[in-house]
Amino acid sequence: MNLFSGTIQTLEGSLDFASAKNRVISNNIANVDTPGYKTKDVTFKRVFDEELNVSFQAKQTQPCHIPFSQENPQQPFQIVTKQNTTYNHNGNNVDIDKEMTELAKNQIYYQSLVDRLNGKFNNLQTVIKGGR
Repeated sequence: MNLFSGTIQTLEGSLDFASAKNRVISNNIANVDTPGYKTKDVTFKRVFDEELNVSFQAKQTQPCHIPFSQENPQQPFQIVTKQNTTYNHNGNNVDIDKEMTELAKNQIYYQSLVDRLNGKFNNLQTVIKGGR
């Protein structure tokens, strides 16, 4: 039985993404003074790949070609390290202002998801109680 036509499952996946993003941002902030530390980010890889594969089909004609397969089909996002920049003289590329902004945006996003999920459960509770 699929209540709310998959909305709860979508919200659950979105909460997983927001939680992973929060962990990564917190880790970046914690390593702001660590020499050589490179920032990490969470990308929504699987959804992007699925959209890409809908309009673009690639054929691997030789074994040395890069496959268009997914490494982890259960997790729609992946954590990537940004290697191409240096923000501090010690090789660290954590911009604390950017990370704090991303953390605030992610917290607002997470709270909106929780509010929406609570609304779905409140609707279900109202139906179970017979509209009271």
